[in-house]
Amino acid sequence: MAEWLKSGWRNKPRIQMPDYLDGDALKAVEAQLSSYPPLVFAGEARSLKAKLGAAARGEAFLLQGGDCAESFEQFSADGIRDTFKVMLQMAMVLTYGAKVPVVKVGRMAGQFAKPRSAPTEVVDGVELPSYRGDIINELDFTSAARIPDPAKMLQAYTQAAATLNLLRAFSTGGYADVNQVHAWTLGFTEGEKAAKYRDLANRISDTLDFMRAAGVNNESTDSLKTVDFYTSHESLLLEYEEALTRLDSTSGNWLAGSGHMLWIGDRTRQPDGAHVEFLRGVQNPIGLKCGPTTTAEDLKILLEKLNPENESGRLTLIARFGAGSVGEHLPRLIKTVQEEGANVLWTCDPMHGNTIKSATGYKTRPFDSVLREVREFFGVHKAEGTVPGGVHFEMTGQDVTECTGGVRAVTEEDLSDRYHTACDPRLNASQSLELAFLVAEELSALRQERHAKAV
Repeated sequence: MAEWLKSGWRNKPRIQMPDYLDGDALKAVEAQLSSYPPLVFAGEARSLKAKLGAAARGEAFLLQGGDCAESFEQFSADGIRDTFKVMLQMAMVLTYGAKVPVVKVGRMAGQFAKPRSAPTEVVDGVELPSYRGDIINELDFTSAARIPDPAKMLQAYTQAAATLNLLRAFSTGGYADVNQVHAWTLGFTEGEKAAKYRDLANRISDTLDFMRAAGVNNESTDSLKTVDFYTSHESLLLEYEEALTRLDSTSGNWLAGSGHMLWIGDRTRQPDGAHVEFLRGVQNPIGLKCGPTTTAEDLKILLEKLNPENESGRLTLIARFGAGSVGEHLPRLIKTVQEEGANVLWTCDPMHGNTIKSATGYKTRPFDSVLREVREFFGVHKAEGTVPGGVHFEMTGQDVTECTGGVRAVTEEDLSDRYHTACDPRLNASQSLELAFLVAEELSALRQERHAKAV
């Protein structure tokens, strides 16, 4: 395979990226970012890769979730805390269901750029460039706001650094104590409509009581009060990614220093495109979104380009087909992977294929469709004898009303109450935790079936 240079992507076809008007300003920003410390370190990326390898074998499970697009305006310590808190709750429920460690990866500290279905949008007869995320331009519908501004990369770096600093403090400072996390979860199960989740919550309580009685508590083991938490984002704005890429002196390999795990979107996975070219050369674990248009031929090329050494934990395939379509597309891609003998981790993104426009005009995602796609994903893997290794959600710890349905029954009429997303609708805290309980049921059934076969 051709030699890799961190700037080699510039010689490839590029899509979903802005054209900056001021080339000198762009170069100045890139030079400044290149002198900054990386946000993550090679040892962390290697640790995550090993854990993802375990998930691919069914010895762990990946929980990946967070914002559709991080916002400069809505940035706050409370927002970071609330999302982290819900992910800890989800992880506890999943750990109990799967009886394996849950690898926690946030869509945080870097998820600032978004691909768009069209380069422009029209409002009241006025056509302007699309909003592409706060790292590129602004949401306000004015000509000035929609001009790509390279200086926004510096603000994104600062916000990502602050986010990582707080996440690391939460992860190791006692906030993640297992008993505290479960106390939050019990609050969710108090409502009448959450009764079906109460049994699982009570079993978790019994387990914790037994551990305390046996002398296993947070005084005797750090593993009950600290967690490993990693960050991820779509590798979309390659000027930003290249500027933060560093040579790891320990291994002699390149590291994308902007986040622990990066992924290639369904719109930017062209085998000869700039995004594939960039990510093929970094040592981070990487993800690849696989949609209905993913062909076997393209997937074979991408498997070879992105993981030429067939390294365990290196490549995560993130399936996003839409409820009702999983059975049509996932089996053929699983067959392709098996034919190639490729080491991959299969995860389910039930969000992006289930976006609709509500009667009230808001873009939304029905919770029932999200749940259906997750169940279909598990069903296909059961039929194929392969490992369903993780889930990937757009969610927030805040009490938003962006996706309809769930225990608290958000209706289309409710969407306008707290619709805060800049791009795609997110699951709120209650919906996220409800989904974790349902995924835990799938994992528990899978584990029991495997045990029965082994016996």
